[in-house]
Amino acid sequence: MAPLRFSANVSWLFPELPGLLERLRAAGNSGFKAAEVGWPYAEPPEALARVAREAGLQLVLINTPPGDREKGELGLGAVPGRQAAFREGLEQAVLYAKALGCPRIHLMAGRVPQGADRAAVMGEMETVFLENLRHAAGVLARENLVGLLEPINTRITDPQYFLDTPQQAAAILQKVGRPNLQLQMDIFHWQIMDGNLTGNVREFLPIVGGTGPRPGGTWQPWRAELPLSIPTAGR
Repeated sequence: MAPLRFSANVSWLFPELPGLLERLRAAGNSGFKAAEVGWPYAEPPEALARVAREAGLQLVLINTPPGDREKGELGLGAVPGRQAAFREGLEQAVLYAKALGCPRIHLMAGRVPQGADRAAVMGEMETVFLENLRHAAGVLARENLVGLLEPINTRITDPQYFLDTPQQAAAILQKVGRPNLQLQMDIFHWQIMDGNLTGNVREFLPIVGGTGPRPGGTWQPWRAELPLSIPTAGR
């Protein structure tokens, strides 16, 4: 078995440092060889690429833009009426990924709109997500990039997030049917939503294109099979 390799998520690590450039330098100085950035868009891509190169880091993952954070948006992929904004954000993410040499982009699904009933809008949101993912798959394929779907738990982290289980994500990936769209495995979210972590990892590992335990936060035990405490701070 190949040894595990870890990347530093500098959106969470080194919070004592004010900006992404400083955090990338800190990750390199701490011995990391790879890093991911949730939203790199506050810095010019050329500056991020230069600092990462100087720090000896490979950028391995970025997210699509979150949308309007002041209005509570956290991704736009499945949000009705925001298709044009999602596609615009995708183009920005691709520009950054190419400049950074980053091979993967997390295609954020987004939240159930405020005031909407989840059950009532799930069908419409899935239709929008499928439409946007088919578009994204074509855009990413032209640039030899991979798009990832990450379920985010709705019990602790984000009760309004649309995509919240690996089962839901796998079903959507099957409907889209594009090999450059894959599953992002975050065992924190998987464990909270379903438990049965070993079984789920075995079932979904063939479509996984990125993995990660959830960093940071307070420590609180959760049900099911992991014999250790799980960090539960929200995003």
